[in-house]
Amino acid sequence: MVAHIALSKCFLLVEMTLGLNCVRAMSSASRQHMSTILNQAKLSTSASNSLDDDVDDDDVLFEEKNNVGIITLNRPKALNALNLSMVKKLYPKLIHWQNVDRKDLVIIQGAGGKSFCAGGDVVTITRNGPAKGAEIGRTFFHHEYSLDHLIGHYKVPYVALLDGYTMGGGVGISVHGKYRVATEKTTFAMPETTIGLFPDVGGSFFLPRLSHKSLGLYLALTSYQLKGKDVAKCGIATHYIPSQSLPDIVSKLIETPKCVEDILKSNSESLESYKFSLSSNIDTIANAFSAPTVEQIVSRLEQKNDEFSNKTLTTLKKMSPISMKITQKQLKLGAGKSLTECLQMDYRLACSAVEAKSSADFYEGVRALLIDKDKSPKWNPPTLEQVTSYMVDQCFELGPNQDLQFNH
Repeated sequence: MVAHIALSKCFLLVEMTLGLNCVRAMSSASRQHMSTILNQAKLSTSASNSLDDDVDDDDVLFEEKNNVGIITLNRPKALNALNLSMVKKLYPKLIHWQNVDRKDLVIIQGAGGKSFCAGGDVVTITRNGPAKGAEIGRTFFHHEYSLDHLIGHYKVPYVALLDGYTMGGGVGISVHGKYRVATEKTTFAMPETTIGLFPDVGGSFFLPRLSHKSLGLYLALTSYQLKGKDVAKCGIATHYIPSQSLPDIVSKLIETPKCVEDILKSNSESLESYKFSLSSNIDTIANAFSAPTVEQIVSRLEQKNDEFSNKTLTTLKKMSPISMKITQKQLKLGAGKSLTECLQMDYRLACSAVEAKSSADFYEGVRALLIDKDKSPKWNPPTLEQVTSYMVDQCFELGPNQDLQFNH
């Protein structure tokens, strides 16, 4: 869910954070920028102990025009970070617009001009430790993944306008929809390994299916942030349209909703000649991140020993060791699973994280990055070598209260 990195935050992780830019190897300026994003996106850190304590009647706005449903995520001061209150409004409204008052089109956007949705609420989940966090986390993830699954199987054309930060939970409510529009303001990241989690919300489904070999695992392990045209070039977005054109696009979609395909296509910029920002390092990514273990990924980067590889190594050393091993297995399995199966697997992993089944790194990561903000997590186990196969494998096993079924 994650917030990811951008470093974390949003998960509200801003999810985090804007994504550790491993190419820049986290300069002090980059770290400061990510910290700012994290602080903005972090769900309310007030003393509430329940996900339902943070309720705002206007955190999601719904409009209907010419049989088009328009959703606006309306928490701009928190970068439209996703909380349970919002999820509980989105799910029934989408069901209604699909099964009862059938719409020709649904559009989802973020308020404020800076962010589509920067992540999900992990602070509320982890604030009081596993004793309370396990139940709170199971509830949140159950509702969130059910929403993601609905969007992935939605019977009405669904257009997500990714005009700004799109991380973790924000990715979950967009990437599984039919149309995803990136702009020059789009910043994508899945920074969960920074806080001891894994790329959830169906990350195990879409990340292994990106346009370049092993790019998804690279993004997942490093929390690297993609911007603008890159987001469409690698397949996360389906279209690229300048931000200033979006109001006109929305007007056209409302006027002729059944022409959504033609409207988006005719107003999108061609990226055929655009050079992906990671293209000069894509062979290194493909070679290193196709290794069978995380230790071997590290070894291949060490052997390469160029600037990009060394900066990537610096980034990986900051991440939770067990999270990286879980993530690698998760994406490997996800490559052969349906979205339904991936979200069910993600739920087992999320439950294992909030229950601290093999490690309490999720709690430690959120503490270090989003609560105490000392940015010095004490990972346990502290090294890749100390993470056993048993620790990883048991997180994938179906335990009590971990069965997620979808009934839309």
